[in-house]
Amino acid sequence: MRKAFSFLIGAVLGGLVGAGVALLFAPESGVEMRARINERAKNFSTEIQQAASSKRIELQERLDSLRKS
Repeated sequence: MRKAFSFLIGAVLGGLVGAGVALLFAPESGVEMRARINERAKNFSTEIQQAASSKRIELQERLDSLRKS
């Protein structure tokens, strides 16, 4: 139990240090970085919605073909 807790503390501290170093050496300002992350998140959301819609249509067609059989 103690080893797992030590590992967890080390992983959290390592993640925080890594995030801090990444922010210090980031090539963009915070505003630009947040705008880019926001844009990527919106694009990802759109892609997920399109994939879900496509899959829904595919499954509906498959269901209709099974009902006709």
